[in-house]
Amino acid sequence: MIQGWQRWNNASRKLLWILVVVGIIASIPVIYQRVQTESSSKKVEFVFNYRGLLEVASYQADPSVFLDEQLDRLKKAGIGSMAMFETTLDELIKARRVMLFTAADVAKMNNAVISENENDTYVAFTTEENERQLRPIIEQGMRNFDIAVSPWEYEGHGGLRIAAGPEDAVLKQLLETDPIAFKMLRDKGFNIVPRLSDNVPFNEEDVDRLLSFYKENGVTRITLDGEGVKGYQEDEEKGSIQRMADLLNKHELGIVVIENNRVQPKGFHKIAYLTDYNAVRLFSLSDTDVNLDRMVVADKIALATKDRNIRMIYFNAAPSKDLQKGAVTNPLDNIVHTLLEPGNAVERVQNNGFELGQAEAFQVVDASWQKYLKAVVVVGGVAFIALLISIFAPTLTLGSFLLGLVGSAGLYVLRPTLLEQALALGVAISAPTIATIYAFRKIRDLSKAVPDMSAGRRLTHALVLYLKTSVLSLLAVPFVIALLNNITYSLVLSQFRGVSLLHLAPVFLVAVYIMLYKGTSLVEELRAWMRMPITLVMVVGAVVFGAAAFYYLSRTGNAGTLLPGEAVFRSVLENTVGVRPRNKEFLFAHPLFIVGVFAAFRYRWALYALIIAVIGQLSMVDTFAHIHTPAVLSLIRGVLGLGLGLIVGLLAVLVWYILERCWKKWSPRLLKH
Repeated sequence: MIQGWQRWNNASRKLLWILVVVGIIASIPVIYQRVQTESSSKKVEFVFNYRGLLEVASYQADPSVFLDEQLDRLKKAGIGSMAMFETTLDELIKARRVMLFTAADVAKMNNAVISENENDTYVAFTTEENERQLRPIIEQGMRNFDIAVSPWEYEGHGGLRIAAGPEDAVLKQLLETDPIAFKMLRDKGFNIVPRLSDNVPFNEEDVDRLLSFYKENGVTRITLDGEGVKGYQEDEEKGSIQRMADLLNKHELGIVVIENNRVQPKGFHKIAYLTDYNAVRLFSLSDTDVNLDRMVVADKIALATKDRNIRMIYFNAAPSKDLQKGAVTNPLDNIVHTLLEPGNAVERVQNNGFELGQAEAFQVVDASWQKYLKAVVVVGGVAFIALLISIFAPTLTLGSFLLGLVGSAGLYVLRPTLLEQALALGVAISAPTIATIYAFRKIRDLSKAVPDMSAGRRLTHALVLYLKTSVLSLLAVPFVIALLNNITYSLVLSQFRGVSLLHLAPVFLVAVYIMLYKGTSLVEELRAWMRMPITLVMVVGAVVFGAAAFYYLSRTGNAGTLLPGEAVFRSVLENTVGVRPRNKEFLFAHPLFIVGVFAAFRYRWALYALIIAVIGQLSMVDTFAHIHTPAVLSLIRGVLGLGLGLIVGLLAVLVWYILERCWKKWSPRLLKH
C-alpha cells in the first residue's frame, strides 16, 4: 500500500506541472487586461499648496504683487492646479481680507480696561466686497461649531464679534474655500483641488451645495484631509460616509490617495469602495523635499510618475528664516527650476509618455470571465506550492495538493483577499526555490558524470543553467500578477503582505536542501550536524551572517538606508538606461550564480554560493509583487537585470578562471616551501 501511494505521488508531479502550465495560460488574458488598465491614465497633474504660497507672500514687502507674480511663474513652469483648504480666519488674515482684534485691543480702542470675563475675537473686513462674500461664510462656519457670532464695526468697516478666544477662532475651518482666492485662481487658468476635512460637522445640504459649486467650476477630484474622511465622525449615527460617497458620485468627483500617508484617513477605504475607486495616487513633496538639489527632486518626480502610477505631484512651500543671509527665504525659485531648466522635470515626464492635465482615474478593465480564469490560476498556484513540498517531503505531494485545494475553497468563501495574498506569496517563494534546487541537482549530477570538465563546458553549462533557472523562477510572475490583479493594489489601498518572508524563505529552504539533502539519509545528515562541535570560527561566522541578514532585510523596503554614492549611481543608471534594474540582481546575485556554478563543477564547496545567489531569483519575482508599478516596466527591469547580470557574471568568471590558473600553477611551489 505504501509503495502504491508512493507511485501515485511520483505520477502526480507530472500532473502538477501540467496544472502549473495551464494556470500560466489562464493568467495571460488577466495580465493583458491589467496592462490595458495601466495604460488608461496618461495625464499628470502638478498641484501647488496655495496656503503655503500665501504664507510665503505674507512675508514680502508687497504681498499682493508678489503673489500675482509667483502664480504666473508657477503657471508657466507647468503647475496647472492649486490645492485649497477649507478657509480659516488665519488664512483670511494673511490674505489681508480681514483684520483680527483681541478683547484687549478693543478695550484699548475704547480707552477702557479689559473685562476679566470676556475673551471674544473681533474681526473687521478690509473692503466692502470682502465683507459681502466672507461674512456669511464666517457666520455659518462658526455656528457649525456652536459659536455665537454678532455684528461689530471698526472705523466704518463692517465686522463680527465671535464668542471664542482668538487662538481658538483662527483655527476653525469654515467648510468653504476662500471664494475670492478661488475666483482669482480660476481667472488665472488654474484648476482647483479642494481639501475637505472632517473637522466641520457634516451637513448634507451644505456639502451638496459646495460640491455642486466645485463641479460647476471644473473641479474633478477632492482630497480628504485629517484623521477621518468627511462624515466619519457621524457615520455610526447618520451613515454619513455613504451619504458623502453618494454626493461625490452625484457630482462625478473623484478622490486622492496620498502616497506618503502611512495610514489613510479613517473611513477612506469605505468611501473609495463606495465611489468605485474613482481615485488617483498623489506624491507629496514636503517643505524639505522642495529645497533639495533640483536634479534630485526632478528624479523623484520622474520616478513617481513612471514607476509608481502616480498621477498627481503636490508641491508644498513654506518660508524659512536664514540667519546667515539675514532674510526670510522660500523654495519657489528651486521649484520653478526643478520643473524647467536645469531639472527639466516636466520634459522628463512628457518624454515618458505622459501629458500635463487634470489627473484621471484608471479605467479598470475587468471582464466577468476573469473570475473563472482566476479559479484556474488558483489551482495552478496550489500545484506549484505542492511541487515545492514534494522536494522536501515526496510522500506528501498528492496530499498537500488536495489539502491546498480544500483550504483555498474555504478561504475563497471566508476571506478571498487572504486567499489571493497567501497563494501569491506561496508561489513567489516556491518558484525561485524550486528553480535553484533543480540547478543544484543538475550541477551535482553533471559533476559525478564528468568529474574533470573543461573550462569551456563549465561555462556553457553555467550559462544554460542561469537561463533555465531564471525562466523557471519567472514562472511565478503570471500567478502573482493574476492573483493580485485588483485596482486596490494599484492604488496601494491593499498591499502584498509577506515581503520579508519572500526574501528569507527561499534562502533558508535552499540552504536546508544543500546542507541536508545530499542523496543520503536525511536523519543521518541531521545527526552529523547535531554532533558537530561548535568552534569560535562558527560563532563568528554566525554573528557575521546574522548582521548580513539584518542588513539584507533592511534593504527590502522603501525606507532602506542607501550606501554612500548609491543614490548617485541609481540616478545615473536610471537616466542612462531608462529603467533601473535592481543593483542586488545584476551587481551581486546573478553574477554570483554564474561564477558559483562555474566554480562548483570543479570545487564542490562552491555549491554553497547558490544559497546566496537565490536572492537574485526571488528578487525578480518580488519586482512584480509591487503592483503599483506597471507590469511592462517590471518586465523590462527584470530582463535588464538578467542581461547586465550576465555581462558582470562573465567578467567574474574571467577573473575566477585567471585566479584558478594562477593557483594551479603556483600552489605546488608554495606547498614545497
